[in-house]
Amino acid sequence: MPSPLEILNTTFGYKSFRGRQQEIIDHVVAGGDCLVLMPTGGGKSLCYQIPALLRPGLGVVVSPLIALMKDQVDALRQAGVRAAALNSSLSPAEAAEVERDIRAGALDLLYVAPERLVTPRCLDLLSKTRLALFAIDEAHCVSQWGHDFRPEYLQLSILHERFPDVPRVALTATADGPTRRDIIERLGLTGAPVFAAGFDRPNIRYRVVPKREPRTQLWAFLQEEHRTDAGIVYCQTRRKVDEVAAWLASRGRVALPYHAGLDPQTRQMHQERFLDEEGVVVVATIAFGMGIDKPNVRFVAHLDVPKSLEAYYQETGRAGRDGLPADAWMTYGMADVVAALNLIERGDAPERQRRIERQKLNALLGYCETARCRRQVLLAYFGERDHSPCGNCDTCLEPVATWDGTVAAQKAISAVYRTGQRFGVGHVVDVLLGRTTERIVELGHDRLPTFGVGAELSKSEWQSVIRQLVAAGHLEPDPDGYGGLRVGESARAVLRGEMRVELRRDPAEMRKGRARRAASPSLVSETEVPLWERLRELRLELAREQGVPPYVIFHDATLLDMLRLKPRDLRSMAQIPGVGRSKLERYGAQFLGVLAGTSPGTAEPA
Repeated sequence: MPSPLEILNTTFGYKSFRGRQQEIIDHVVAGGDCLVLMPTGGGKSLCYQIPALLRPGLGVVVSPLIALMKDQVDALRQAGVRAAALNSSLSPAEAAEVERDIRAGALDLLYVAPERLVTPRCLDLLSKTRLALFAIDEAHCVSQWGHDFRPEYLQLSILHERFPDVPRVALTATADGPTRRDIIERLGLTGAPVFAAGFDRPNIRYRVVPKREPRTQLWAFLQEEHRTDAGIVYCQTRRKVDEVAAWLASRGRVALPYHAGLDPQTRQMHQERFLDEEGVVVVATIAFGMGIDKPNVRFVAHLDVPKSLEAYYQETGRAGRDGLPADAWMTYGMADVVAALNLIERGDAPERQRRIERQKLNALLGYCETARCRRQVLLAYFGERDHSPCGNCDTCLEPVATWDGTVAAQKAISAVYRTGQRFGVGHVVDVLLGRTTERIVELGHDRLPTFGVGAELSKSEWQSVIRQLVAAGHLEPDPDGYGGLRVGESARAVLRGEMRVELRRDPAEMRKGRARRAASPSLVSETEVPLWERLRELRLELAREQGVPPYVIFHDATLLDMLRLKPRDLRSMAQIPGVGRSKLERYGAQFLGVLAGTSPGTAEPA
């Protein structure tokens, strides 16, 4: 039997394991159960794919999305692995053919949706098949406290009951403490080791900017840093998704909307274009993304805040899966805070769950308002508290000043209280600045003691102060959903001077007159662009011939290594990470031809 390292090298084209991969693989090959926590792009798939190739029998992978199954199956077949999927996208004849292959032992890996797996027909088929392992991907879906709960995952406890001797490996990129405990309990993994490979994605640059004109800000970000790159833009509502996608398209970007209000055929078409073409931007609600295996997503932008740090981590994790530089960029403003809190308060969830959701949102707001390294805050939320400042987030690249905002906080809280705890940010700021608007005069708020006491700060600075007070709980949005503010429980201690309030100074104000922040590094230099584009053109041509996404042929990281190492023969091409034996035989000569400046396929082998 070959070793795990031999399979890694000959099948997948990599010379060494990363992190705890080999430890996990050895454990599963030996027949052990486990829970694997590994960041997106960290190599989770190899932790069950290689054991499935080494253990006798069929490896069964539980996956929640058809698109993810197709991607994984396409990639495995390119690598010479016998893989198939069993899901609702197959015709009866196609499903029957897969079932015949299962009975004949002609498959190494089978991808199946959880609802399909637990049907009597599927369970009966598997009971008559020698099984190597069960891999439960996106295992956080089993937790009701997680950000992507899927009821059908609760039925997966049947696997341990029906197949007690078959090892099970549950895998996820996102799980806080309660979610981990849920996974272990609901999947019957008590006593199984937890392999936590760390949550850090050092190639992602995290940035949060104050929301002013979000579309204009987004366009500047794209023009300055991602003119031709593929990426995802997340919005909170379907209407906003449609509007932003149309607006970007009107400016010349290939931008496609994606949300649950579109018909299934349109959603499928837009997802396929995103996967199969280069430089497509998808504007989406959270309905898009889980299971997207496209490795060269160069940015994820949020025009509205997500509902939790888990959701943010999961969504931003779709950028830079290939390990190359990528951006997580978000606009954030007071309206986001109000909308998110109102969504929780007006929901029909029981109070216990709403309390958990409020805690999760507070953690997200703390991340947005922090003056510390953002990566430190993000990783600390997942229990990793020993990281040094990363040097690759906005607060590291442009350190944020803090100031004693106690007096400003007292003024803002007093203004909210004296105006009756029913007005929004705009009205409160007008009172603080002493603006005699028609509404203020009509309500008599120009006669309040707080009228005009805030002239030392600008409108945008007061908006920042109030946003931070809401994030800290000193002020709260009106639960009735009309945008008003009310005094929070901790406000009394602030007013009495018993609690010091430290605020971050808005970086947008600090940057006036400064040179623009350095953009994320480009993948290739100007002199490398022509050859880089020829390599990508060949990859796209081969992908279209076979009806697969370009990254299934080779990842960008593999093309970059070809570009920079310039192998001259098949022997040296075989040393490029990501070029396994099957791909070397199928594509090696053609890519050597491009590198040699000749027509594809004319280069001489060693």
